[in-house]
Formats: sequence, structure tokens, C-alpha cells
Amino acid sequence: MADHTPNQDQVESIYQPKDAVGSAIKATSVTAAAGAFISTIQNTLTRQNVGAMGAFTRFGGTTATFAAMGGAYEFTKNASANLRQKDDAYNPALGGLMSGAMLGLRFRSAPAVVGYGCMVAVVLGAFSYTGGKLEGYHRDPTVDEVARKEFLRKNRRRPIEGTLEELGEGRGIYGPGYVERRAERIKNAYGIDVPSSA
Repeated sequence: MADHTPNQDQVESIYQPKDAVGSAIKATSVTAAAGAFISTIQNTLTRQNVGAMGAFTRFGGTTATFAAMGGAYEFTKNASANLRQKDDAYNPALGGLMSGAMLGLRFRSAPAVVGYGCMVAVVLGAFSYTGGKLEGYHRDPTVDEVARKEFLRKNRRRPIEGTLEELGEGRGIYGPGYVERRAERIKNAYGIDVPSSA
């Protein structure tokens, strides 16, 4: 009887389903808290005194919009990943489409819903497609950093003879036999014996 245990490559390629509802609830609560924070800032910046409850009564729409955007994004992203059984840039783009549509609903017009949805979808899809990082290229954690830098230095190293021909000696660039040549130059120029060994 043949052994049907999958190898490491097959295990890594198997899609692991995500909890779309649970992550949507978490994202909704986090973005609702961020929306409530923005609402309190809006409330404090009003010209007339509306009281502390103005953050909920007058600017509660901001909190609701933030919560709807976060929940719609996270649920759609994970649900589309589960349905397609792939983790690629299309999932954040679809999540961005729904999130932008939630933002467009605030303006109560179909062009705003479509426009904001497409805008957020393009931005989040492109961000995910290009790596999803703001700090730049992420180095491979399996490669030793010292060995990588030594390889780069050896790869671009020039022979010392070529450097001495172009720049000459001095300023931290010294060829072999420099100490003896320096001692002889000083003796010829000034008549002073300089020991050539340390």
C-alpha cells in the first residue's frame, strides 16, 4: 500500500480557510473605536458648544462609517479568499471595493458609491500586489546578513593596484611596502631615520 502523506511543498500550497465573521467583528470593533476617536475630535472642533454627547448624536455617522468600512473590508477579503481558496491581491481589492462602497453610501449617490469603491479597490489591490509593505524590500530571513554583505563586497571589490594607480597613496589607501617607502622618502628629504617596523 502506498504512503499518501503530503510532502512539504504540498502542505504549504494547501489553502487554510479563515474565519471571515470573527475577523470582521474584530475589524469592526477596531475601526469603530477609531471612528469614535475621530468623532470626538470633530466634536471638540465645532464652534458651538454641543456637549460631550455630540460625538455620538451629531457626529455618530463618522463612527458608523468607519465601522462599516472596516467590517466590510475584512469580511469581503476573507470570504473571497475562502471562496476562491487563494491568497492573492484580488482579495484586498474586493475588500477595498466593498469598503469604498460603504464610504460612498455616506454621500447618498450611486456615482459616489461606485467611485469610492473603485478608488479604494485600486489602491488596496495595488498595495497588496506590490508587497503590502511601506518600509521597502524585506530581506529573506533564511539568508545570513553577514554572508550576504561579504558576498556583495567581494562581488564589487576592485584590485588595490588599480586604486593606487588612480588615486595614489595616502588618505587611508596604502599599498604593500608603504612603510619602507615612507621611511626612505623621509630620510632622503630630511635626513631623519624613521624605523620602518612597529
